[in-house]
Amino acid sequence: MSTGDPTPSTASHDLVITRVIDVPVERVWRAWTDPEQVMRWWGPTGFTAPVAAMEVREGGTSLVAMRSPEGQDLYNTWTYRKVVPRQRLEFVQRFADQAGHQLDPADLGLPAELPREVPHTVTFKAVGDGATELTVTEDGYPSQQLVDLSRAGMEQVLDKLADSLK
Repeated sequence: MSTGDPTPSTASHDLVITRVIDVPVERVWRAWTDPEQVMRWWGPTGFTAPVAAMEVREGGTSLVAMRSPEGQDLYNTWTYRKVVPRQRLEFVQRFADQAGHQLDPADLGLPAELPREVPHTVTFKAVGDGATELTVTEDGYPSQQLVDLSRAGMEQVLDKLADSLK
C-alpha cells in the first residue's frame, strides 16, 4: 500500500502496428534493407523517397528521405542497435539534414514536443502459407496525440510497403 500523493506519471506513449503481408519473410526483410526497395515505399501517401543509403548492421546508420508532393525533402537517420536477419531490426530514428547530421524536429516545423530520437523495433514472423507478420513499434512519445500523428503516417507507409510487394 502506498501513502500520500501519487508520483506524477512520466510514462511514455508507444505506437504498435501489426500487419500480415502475403509474401514470405525474405521479401519483406529485403523491402526494409535494400535501398532500391526502400525507395519504393518510404513516406506517407503522395510522398516519394529520393534517398535510401542503407547501412543495415549493428552500429550502422541508414539515411533515408521522403519528398512531399510540394517538393520538400525530410531526412531521417536510422541507427541500428540490433539486426537479426529476417527476424528483427532495432534502430533509433532521428531527423537529419541531407548529410545525416541530426536536426531538432521543431527546426523543421514539426511539433516542438516531438522527441529528437524515437526508438523503433520492426519484427518479421513467418505465418500461414508464405505470409509475414510485420510489427512496427515506436517507443517514447510524450503524448497520445503524437502517437496518433505517427500512426496516421506509418499506416500509410505500411500500405505503400504492402503494395510495393504485390
